[in-house]
Amino acid sequence: MAPEAKIWCNIVFVLLFVISNFQYFCKAKPRVPCYFIFGDSLADNGNNNVLPTLARANFPPYGIDFPTGATGRFSNGRTAFDIIGELLGFDNFIPPFTGVWTSDIMSGVNYASAAAGILDQTGIDVGGHFSMNMQLFFHQFIISHIIPRLGNNNQSAGDYLSKCLYVVNIGSNDYIRNYFVPLLYPTSHLFTPKKFAAFLIHHYSRQIRALHECGARKIALFGLGSIGCTPNAIATYKRYGSPCVEKMNRAVKFFNDDLKLLVYQLNKQIPDSKFTFINVSGITSGNLSAQGFKVIDAPCCQAIANFSCIPYTSPCKNRSEYWFWDDFHPTEATNRFVAERSYLAVNSTDVYPYDISHLISL
Repeated sequence: MAPEAKIWCNIVFVLLFVISNFQYFCKAKPRVPCYFIFGDSLADNGNNNVLPTLARANFPPYGIDFPTGATGRFSNGRTAFDIIGELLGFDNFIPPFTGVWTSDIMSGVNYASAAAGILDQTGIDVGGHFSMNMQLFFHQFIISHIIPRLGNNNQSAGDYLSKCLYVVNIGSNDYIRNYFVPLLYPTSHLFTPKKFAAFLIHHYSRQIRALHECGARKIALFGLGSIGCTPNAIATYKRYGSPCVEKMNRAVKFFNDDLKLLVYQLNKQIPDSKFTFINVSGITSGNLSAQGFKVIDAPCCQAIANFSCIPYTSPCKNRSEYWFWDDFHPTEATNRFVAERSYLAVNSTDVYPYDISHLISL
């Protein structure tokens, strides 16, 4: 080979190497300075590990596809909220509140707790958890530690927090671990499904307004999924010829309709903030087989008492083809599907009025 040709080959090789590794040499900043997560087991990334509760996932086969194994995430891998963090450009996962002493709180905190609900009493039958009200209390504590890092200047802190993304995914347990457990909770005797949804939204509205008082200005509220289609619901309740337990899905629809209306009202009443509704039931209501999911009514892992995976058992091998990981929670493949549609909507019904990529740019 001629010397000139050899030189050009070397230059091309170097250029290809630099391009292929560009992400390592020049990492872009995240699209928001911080990302705060509130919710239940769909978002919990380890908070329940330190609590006396049955609602834990810090053992195999949970985390079988997660980089560091079982962490407390209720899935085989990443949650939808982990994936949204990746789409936002964060290099690291947002830390759980119970682990913030070793993490940088300036990038955000995850307060989500398995079994948590909008109502304080929801989920107490399975043990300790951080309810939505408790998560808001913890957030106030974190904000009190962020302010000094910004020079004890409330205006600087307000400007900083106003650019952050806040996501809330809560309410499923108020049905699964409250309303539809009449032997332990009185709510189904006190409320019709429609009135219970209104009751929940009344409390939820106060909580979201409290979050706004803490400085939140870009808030994504996730609607509830079709809880009547979980393996647990299918195994527990009569379906009367339907593929899912429709009484549960109808109850959730009242909540989702009211939540969408709440978002409309909040956007009108609080003009300095932007709120959006993520229509999880709508996103997941299409032809799932067309998305590569072949098993949508059974868990990938062996579940115990229609609840969590049996510890240290072997799950299914074709996990990307399963919609559900255990009797309640989705696989990482499902989480990615929901996260990507939440971040960048495919259909006009996926979100209202913005997807997350547009919300953070406002």
